[in-house]
Amino acid sequence: MDAPEVRALPTDLVFVDLETTGGNAAHHRIIEIGIVRLRDGVVTEEWSTLVNPECIIPPYIESFTGIRNDMVASAPRFTDIGRVVLDKLKSATDAPVFVAHNARFDYGFLRAEFRRADLAFSAPVLCTVKLSRRLYPEELRHNLDVVMERHGLQCSARHRALGDAQVLRDFWISLCRELPEDTLAAAAHAAMGAVKLPPHLPDGLADELPEGPGMYRFFGVRAGDEGEGLLYVGRAGSLRSAVLAHFADGGRGRSAGAAGGRGAALKEAVRRIEWEETAGELGAALLELEALRAQTPLYNRHVRTFERSVTLKLAENSTLLGIVPVDELEPGELDECFGMFQSPKDARKALGEIARARELCLKVLGLEESAGSCLAHQLGRCKGACVGKEPLILHAVRVQMALASLKLKTWPFPGRIALRERSAFGAEVLHVLDRWSYIGTAHSEEELASLAGRAGPQEFDPQIYKVLARYFAAHPKLDWHDLEAQRRADTRAADTGRADIGRADPLDHRTLDVS
Repeated sequence: MDAPEVRALPTDLVFVDLETTGGNAAHHRIIEIGIVRLRDGVVTEEWSTLVNPECIIPPYIESFTGIRNDMVASAPRFTDIGRVVLDKLKSATDAPVFVAHNARFDYGFLRAEFRRADLAFSAPVLCTVKLSRRLYPEELRHNLDVVMERHGLQCSARHRALGDAQVLRDFWISLCRELPEDTLAAAAHAAMGAVKLPPHLPDGLADELPEGPGMYRFFGVRAGDEGEGLLYVGRAGSLRSAVLAHFADGGRGRSAGAAGGRGAALKEAVRRIEWEETAGELGAALLELEALRAQTPLYNRHVRTFERSVTLKLAENSTLLGIVPVDELEPGELDECFGMFQSPKDARKALGEIARARELCLKVLGLEESAGSCLAHQLGRCKGACVGKEPLILHAVRVQMALASLKLKTWPFPGRIALRERSAFGAEVLHVLDRWSYIGTAHSEEELASLAGRAGPQEFDPQIYKVLARYFAAHPKLDWHDLEAQRRADTRAADTGRADIGRADPLDHRTLDVS
């Protein structure tokens, strides 16, 4: 048997850190670049520059980095220095290894800026987060502050590009001292892991995919369709990991569970991939719902339509439960509803199982028609609500207690809100929501002002409800702004002719515990 290939430790590396106006390379821009070149263990260059992003730096980025708008006003634009930066990331012979913490963030931003400058750039990429995870799997956290503390590293200017790049260099040098060369080399090459994609996909696609959350679409030839069609829609916490998983051996992407060879067929059919980055998981889920509503992808097995979905609703002035289509509900009626079911048959089955477990009366619940007592009472499994032995009001209380875990949640806010979602990379958006309805997502104050007055959908949407309810349950402390209160304040100000009365910053949020 052949011995396993021994791969050499990389000796030509460029440690890179960027500061940016946000976390989405498609929308945000670089404001500072820091580069440290290490060749054969010797630092050959340290370089940094501020960059004019040609847009406003948000206040929270100014606070986080200390880089203000006036500091970049006279700095060069990236298009002015693109060739200089490219030369510092390349060598005359081979491409140095591009090293960064959360490397796909920095690499993706630089590639986006190079594209705008009509320059091509690609390099082998080593992420020090992935490297730390491989070398220290017993550790739970691998952010830069934790790595610095763990290895006794110091930083002259944290959250500034050159200071953070120097820390990455020091981290690498400490690893070279502390670990056997073959151990570090194996971990580095595993973390760099070149990805093989089918030859029918565009060159360089793996380099383009961002690490952050978002929604993605696969396009290709569909049988019976002329031209290209939509094959699959998905969402992910890491677009890169999710998309590449579809093409890995064993196909562990979200489509991999398709019956038979559907996963393999999808891999062969894909010719084009599009994605849209989001600030977090909620934005990705909302985008996915919109995409699935607009079209029907061929390979999404679990696309559900809710037109026939029903819920259990307490009849007005009655102890009886009715089975009601969810699309006929008003948002204010959710207090009286229990569960969501794909069909009336499913609702009756669930209610019957609960009734038998809690000794509720199937006849009173409308699940059984008979003269006299119900069958369960004759078998000693009903407390007699059907024959007057148990007061109906007591039975109704027991029904509500039995169904408590299925009770639909009331809207936990005063009215329409802007919910802030912020990514680990600094991207921030405002989701405008109104009584379990999704109005839209704002990336600026102007977009927020437009969405704040937009009419919402008339019907209750169970898919949106489920996405929001799950998110609220997983994130009990939410950062939000009361748009209803803002509207009232604006109205009072207009009525009195005083713009200062009750006026609040539209991006001034507060926290609500919805647990």
